[in-house]
Amino acid sequence: MIVYVGCRTTKERNARGEGILTFRAEKNGKWHEEQCLAVEENPSYLCFDRNREYLYSTHGDITKASSFRILENGTLEHINTIDLGGRNPVDITVDKDNRNVIVATLQGGTLYTVRRAEDGSLGEIIARYTYEGKEEGKVSTVHQCYWDHTMQYMISCAQGRGNGYGQMRALRYDAASGRFTETGRFYARTWDEPRHVAMHANNRWLYMVEEKGNKVIYFRFDEKDGSIRPMQELTTLPDTETRYSDASEVMIDPSGRFVLASNRYTDTMAIYTIEPNTGYLRIHDIVPCLCRTPRFFAFGPDGHCYVAGEDSDEIVDFEWDAENGKLVPTGNVIPCGSPTCIIFDERPR
Repeated sequence: MIVYVGCRTTKERNARGEGILTFRAEKNGKWHEEQCLAVEENPSYLCFDRNREYLYSTHGDITKASSFRILENGTLEHINTIDLGGRNPVDITVDKDNRNVIVATLQGGTLYTVRRAEDGSLGEIIARYTYEGKEEGKVSTVHQCYWDHTMQYMISCAQGRGNGYGQMRALRYDAASGRFTETGRFYARTWDEPRHVAMHANNRWLYMVEEKGNKVIYFRFDEKDGSIRPMQELTTLPDTETRYSDASEVMIDPSGRFVLASNRYTDTMAIYTIEPNTGYLRIHDIVPCLCRTPRFFAFGPDGHCYVAGEDSDEIVDFEWDAENGKLVPTGNVIPCGSPTCIIFDERPR
């Protein structure tokens, strides 16, 4: 298994990363670094194209995104870098037809649709969708670009940060033009700040994490018309937790029976059981992440949960016990400077 890790690199981010890391993960759980590729600063979020021949990266805090060719041995070769114009790109994805790349820019407040060339390079920007702010010239800061399972809709959270509105929108995507049309909107409470979402395999149950509110909200999503309806709200923290905390990532486990959400600074993982007939959540456990500032986590093809400790410079490997909803430390800890994103390629190389 080949693993790619995006890492922050700048002093402004108190970072110790040096670029995109490529690891080879062995069956014994050990990871061996194959490459560290530095092109632009803060290559923080990554994605594959639909054929997994190319990899794309945002560069946090600036205005750029890059394309890379995946070589036979799994290492990367830089193709090109483009300037989007919107500051601090924070998420990136490729559409169903493998034709366009979508980038979410935080301070830019905009989703950019970028044409992909046949050689995998990033081409022209063909569409922009901006979340308006409270005043002219202000924006709501877009934090994610996430497809529903039909890939006809984009679910995209935005934060207010004083100048805009904390919200989540469902957007219908037109593949020919790259444009988005709103089909549903949810406004969060002031300062709760929606961040990321995860969709259940049934494409009906949607779970959103709010960064400052430290909450998970359950929504019903209707793929027929793209509507969203909030159903339930739960905290990501124990009722005895009084320290500062920022919720960061939300995922559904491979069994589809649990939702997990990470908390930075309190450095914990909230685990919820999903009621199998209704999608409602019940708090199951809140456990330590065993690393500092878990900005990101992901389930690998091996079923393990990998937690990126941005401020402890490591990725912590947990076995996931889906029968009991437990994270079981394996003892494998992968040294890694300021990791913020992990993606996996299980194809033999």
